[in-house]
Amino acid sequence: MRKITGGLALAAALSIGCLATTAGTAHAAPAGTTSLYPPSSLVLSVAPGEDATAVATRAVTLTCQPKAGGSHPAPTAACAELGVTGADFAHMTESADGSFCTREYDPVTVVAQGVWEGRNVSFTHTFGNSCLQQAARGTVFHF
Repeated sequence: MRKITGGLALAAALSIGCLATTAGTAHAAPAGTTSLYPPSSLVLSVAPGEDATAVATRAVTLTCQPKAGGSHPAPTAACAELGVTGADFAHMTESADGSFCTREYDPVTVVAQGVWEGRNVSFTHTFGNSCLQQAARGTVFHF
């Protein structure tokens, strides 16, 4: 066994020990943890008629954590709206002020399913027609 003497040798030995300790813990993650963010990922779809189980004519994905993304045309705005309302989808189905649509009854049903901030969500709403869907508040159901 070799004895280390002198300030420089001691500093070198300590820094090697620190590097070994740091390198050993850098790759360790808490068991069962893959992300610091709770999952927020949804599938949004629209189908003709009043039946939520009908074949969807359009569908998009919306991921909000850790950053906005997916195939939704405005993911950043949609995620912001969900965050502000606490994912209150009913609020987003109300008509925006100043919108005008015909009274033609040709229903479309929107469905939101997935996970929002770690909890399962499932929401269904039938609009009287596609104009009313597009006249709804915000951008969550505008796709």
